[in-house]
Amino acid sequence: MAQPVEQWFTDIPPVTRAWVVAAVGTSLLVECQVVAPVQLWFSWKAAIGNMQVWRIFTTFFYFGPLSLDLAFHLFFIMRYSRLLEENSFSNKRADYVWLLFLCSCFLLCISPLLTLPFLSSSLAFALVYIWSRRNPSIKMSLFGVITITAPYLPICLVGFSWLLQGGYRAAIGDIVGMLAGHTYVFLQDYWPREMWSRTGKGEIQTPRIVKRIFGQQIAEG
Repeated sequence: MAQPVEQWFTDIPPVTRAWVVAAVGTSLLVECQVVAPVQLWFSWKAAIGNMQVWRIFTTFFYFGPLSLDLAFHLFFIMRYSRLLEENSFSNKRADYVWLLFLCSCFLLCISPLLTLPFLSSSLAFALVYIWSRRNPSIKMSLFGVITITAPYLPICLVGFSWLLQGGYRAAIGDIVGMLAGHTYVFLQDYWPREMWSRTGKGEIQTPRIVKRIFGQQIAEG
């Protein structure tokens, strides 16, 4: 019989679980001084010019050293990534992986303009934004003081980062994450509904090869 912790861990959907394990593992490697943060951040010059291609991935895994801040970010991943994977993307693992891939590509392209070496928080915030837009009627309590509906959650979180961490620069990563999330939501949800798409489907379609890799059924037609 599985222990409670084991059961809790195995109940986390696979894509979210893999991201959490990668994030914790990366922080442990840094804490044990196996690698240094400078070896993990992303830059096109290092990743492509110096053939350090691992940076394309590690920039999304490292949330910082073992700390309360890391726990806070892991909570966000396990909550909002899990909610998306279990609801909007239930039985659509390939589609969820493709969402993460597209948001990651968007962030990698825009990061040199804003000097964002680590993009893990931005990717997590993109998921918060997407979840909030797909669940507009859900009411939430912020710190047990303010009650809001889900679409206002990202804006409130950006505001708190701005105020508590000293200026707009602290919120840049979250704002970029919102932009990545909004781009996905616009193309996938708003466009077919508001722009009279011929097919009624979103503009983003997961490639067949990705669906085959993750064993997702391919719809005909």
